[in-house]
Amino acid sequence: MKYLVRDKIFAIGDDYWIEDEQGRHAFLVDGKAMRLRDTLELKDPDGRVLITLRQKMFSLRDTMTIERDERPLATVRRKRLSLLRNHYRVTLVEGTELDVSGRILDREFTVEYEGELLAHISRQWFRVRDTYAVNVVREDADTALLVAVAVCVIRMAERED
Repeated sequence: MKYLVRDKIFAIGDDYWIEDEQGRHAFLVDGKAMRLRDTLELKDPDGRVLITLRQKMFSLRDTMTIERDERPLATVRRKRLSLLRNHYRVTLVEGTELDVSGRILDREFTVEYEGELLAHISRQWFRVRDTYAVNVVREDADTALLVAVAVCVIRMAERED
């Protein structure tokens, strides 16, 4: 299932909708202004918070945490020694690691688990400028988590740039 994101320069406090392939609102990314750290909430169309993304304070490397129901779900960090492409590691609380690699700022990257493709993020499916898709490949995947990972690594890459 593909989810359409209209790209823009994100600022704290920005809200935007992510649509499904039929053009229906699937997720609202709600930027929380007036917070000490960068915080985003991924909400369903009815306004229920599905996932919260928070910039981790006081860490040596840029780190964001992903929470569900106010409990930690994952930590996202840029991998060290990645010279040719952007690489991020998503470590879930139970120890599972997802690998995010590709050209993040160009919106051409993948999310994998042990070499298996979970999601492909790309602009190539659209002729409209500043639009990209999050294509969740596996039907049994946690769609909200994969969309949150895509939003998170793009935000981190933009801050690093």
